[in-house]
Amino acid sequence: MYDIVKILHSYWAYLVLLVLALASINALIKFFGKKEFHAKDFRISLFTLIVSHIQLLLGLLLYFVSPRLQMWSESGVGGIMKDSVNRLYLVEHPLINIIAVALITIGYSKHKKKLTSTPKFKMLAIFYTIALVLYLSRIPWDVWPN
Repeated sequence: MYDIVKILHSYWAYLVLLVLALASINALIKFFGKKEFHAKDFRISLFTLIVSHIQLLLGLLLYFVSPRLQMWSESGVGGIMKDSVNRLYLVEHPLINIIAVALITIGYSKHKKKLTSTPKFKMLAIFYTIALVLYLSRIPWDVWPN
């Protein structure tokens, strides 16, 4: 089960990054261009929310079926924090990506409450772009997508 979830999590990440980048760029361009908010923009932001939440679920499942999880009891918190690889996989990657999904959710929720286009795009641009930067900062590039 671990290998299947790991593969799904790794390849789904491509879709998340692609859609999140598209949504961020779309929001930034339309915010600075003072464009109108259309149904297509709503669908892009909604699809970004959905794929990021699916990635979060896959990541949480992967975390709890991972053999690395035993490192908590074997090494303790101090041992994990001293080892950069275990710290990345057991602390940094999960925590930062949960924060990124929370930012996507907050941005999506806030944009729905705005009545005009510019504030809608502003909320999406801010929250989705920060989430994209966070995602990109904690991807284990040396092993991805393996």
